[in-house]
Amino acid sequence: MGEGASTGGGAGLAIFLVCWLGLSLLMLVSMWVVLKKAGQPGWAILVPIYNVYVMLKVAGMPAWWLLLMFLPIINAIASIMMVLGIAKNFGKGAGFAVGLLFLPFIFYPVLAFGDAQYGAA
Repeated sequence: MGEGASTGGGAGLAIFLVCWLGLSLLMLVSMWVVLKKAGQPGWAILVPIYNVYVMLKVAGMPAWWLLLMFLPIINAIASIMMVLGIAKNFGKGAGFAVGLLFLPFIFYPVLAFGDAQYGAA
């Protein structure tokens, strides 16, 4: 192994980090805008646990559902219900909710920067 053997790994890591940072920033901005569209403070997305509480409010779920997020398996079901509620409250269907679950880096920006309005259900 020569000197050049280790530079490929460093370049790969740098590319990975830039992509990860870009997707993270895209998701942060998108979710901030989604909260603002729903009449909630955008900065709430930055605060752990409180962000889930605010997302539950956007989804139209009761506040006590936050406790469900701490229970294994039940939290997955509650999260699915929350995403369905968010999609519904923005006038989108179950297919869009599936997109929010499995391809959030595509569907949250669409929700944030598209023409979807909160309360359009």
